[in-house]
Amino acid sequence: MSHAIQPKPGVLEIRPYVGGESKIPGARDVVKLSSNENPFGPSEAAKEAIRKSVHQLHRYPSTDHTALRNAIGEVHGLDPARVICGNGSDEIITFLCQAYGGPGTEVIHTEHGFSMYRISALAAGSAPIEVQEHERKVDVDAILEAVNFRTRLVFVTNPGNPTGTMIGNNEVARLAADLPEHVLLVLDGAYAEYVDDFDGGAKLVDKRENVFMTRTFSKLYGLGGLRIGWGYGPAHVIDALNRVRGPFNLSELQMAAAEAALRDGDYVEKCRAENARMRTWLAKALAELGVPSDTSCANFILARFHDPDEADACEAHLRSEGLLVRRVAGYKLPNCLRITVGDEASCRRVVHAIAGFRDQQG
Repeated sequence: MSHAIQPKPGVLEIRPYVGGESKIPGARDVVKLSSNENPFGPSEAAKEAIRKSVHQLHRYPSTDHTALRNAIGEVHGLDPARVICGNGSDEIITFLCQAYGGPGTEVIHTEHGFSMYRISALAAGSAPIEVQEHERKVDVDAILEAVNFRTRLVFVTNPGNPTGTMIGNNEVARLAADLPEHVLLVLDGAYAEYVDDFDGGAKLVDKRENVFMTRTFSKLYGLGGLRIGWGYGPAHVIDALNRVRGPFNLSELQMAAAEAALRDGDYVEKCRAENARMRTWLAKALAELGVPSDTSCANFILARFHDPDEADACEAHLRSEGLLVRRVAGYKLPNCLRITVGDEASCRRVVHAIAGFRDQQG
């Protein structure tokens, strides 16, 4: 049945984002390794900040996020005036598409890139353009070949999700330098904190007028349930994004928790080190079972199987054992499963279950 009232073109092409599952009907002691969450949760400092914030819930929050932006600037060595905060980095991506997209424009993303790029582009009326990767790694030359006069934004996830792979600073800089002046390069650094001595592209942002960086508190900081993200870019981009940003897009509770988490450096380092330790162990243990993966720079492993049937069968077996991992056929990786690096007990349980799956195969 057709209706006279219709949304703008592109909206009905959107397939809503589906998050990782957290429950298995009838199962107890379920381990969720499907959403790349910090298995240790937020720091005690962040929890205390949340407890204190409940006494001010009747007050409207700050509209300019000054305290949180200043903290981000202090910890990361950035100009707080060029920081924007959002309801997760997803909202920053939405702002970018709102401000720079629209009918007649194109937004480039890579074939295994975060699905919100396509969704946000379509919502803004832009045409999403998918560019192939090379062996699950961003291909700079392929991106440059896809750029034309309609291109407004190029989204690159670095490290990638769900691949876990990275391209180096030289390649990112080459991409920025070779883009036409009307195109904004967006570096999505949701997993940047898991890489030693990596700024997510901040230095490149400071050097150029066509590069923007997004970050999140949902991963390493363990605040996925609060939805807090931020972006850093040239002053002219920040000005444009603040014009489409709602005045109260973050609550005082969110901002207080994020600032406390950011300043708790000891806890951040502990989580980073433990992730690196178990990521190495998990990748090696899976490889010994005949399940290879690319070197991961994030908090998950992209486990590769012989074909989609084997990947689906392994996912079903893990589910039967109370273990939830992520199918990634929607990211054009049908023979893979993305497995979050959990705590040691969870990682060992996953390896034991996959070993059992291999034994069943004979």
